[in-house]
Amino acid sequence: MTKNKELTKKEMLEIFNRRYACKKYDKAKVVSDEDFMAIIEAGRLSPSSFGLEPWKFILVKNEEMLNDMREFAWGAINSLNGASHIVMVLARKGVTGDSEYFDRIGKEIKNISDENLKIRKEFFTKFQKEHFKLLESERALFDWASKQTYITMVNMMNMAAALGIDSCAIEGFNKEIAEKYFSEKGVFDLKEYGISYFVSFGYRDEEITPKTRRKLSEVYEVVE
Repeated sequence: MTKNKELTKKEMLEIFNRRYACKKYDKAKVVSDEDFMAIIEAGRLSPSSFGLEPWKFILVKNEEMLNDMREFAWGAINSLNGASHIVMVLARKGVTGDSEYFDRIGKEIKNISDENLKIRKEFFTKFQKEHFKLLESERALFDWASKQTYITMVNMMNMAAALGIDSCAIEGFNKEIAEKYFSEKGVFDLKEYGISYFVSFGYRDEEITPKTRRKLSEVYEVVE
């Protein structure tokens, strides 16, 4: 058992070392539907605060939209030039204990009883209002939801790396223009969602540069 555990750890670390921000994709290679859906499933199965899953994944395949993105998503240019798939990840707005979404997740997804849902709602409201001060502004609420979506990004990118697929997280875009563009195209309701980030997947057309990180002693310590 010990040998298998050691092998698993080694394999996992190799996956983390393989994952990097792909700057040049081979546009002739396409990620299979099966592999891509495994990546999306890794995102869907991600953990979130209170299990609220305040996210949505949108695969942008429309050629006109992809071309128009060049005007407001400068960080996506390399991906637009060759990535197999480009995903827009949305964060849900207005997730509070009093929201219909909170009730739907509790009742329809988690099958929580009305009594327990009431207790959960009171605790969540206290968490948002007193502990994290999230109810002070819509932006604070959105930023909290957006933080949850980054968990999905890590899982999707690591799943991709495990499948031999490359990826790149994309934050280089004008948020206001991008949201206006896609909402006016009817892709999503701006009252309900905002864009958290884009992420691309495909196969690299470049050598992976060795990963550089700060020393363990700089990022890890034990408090006894």
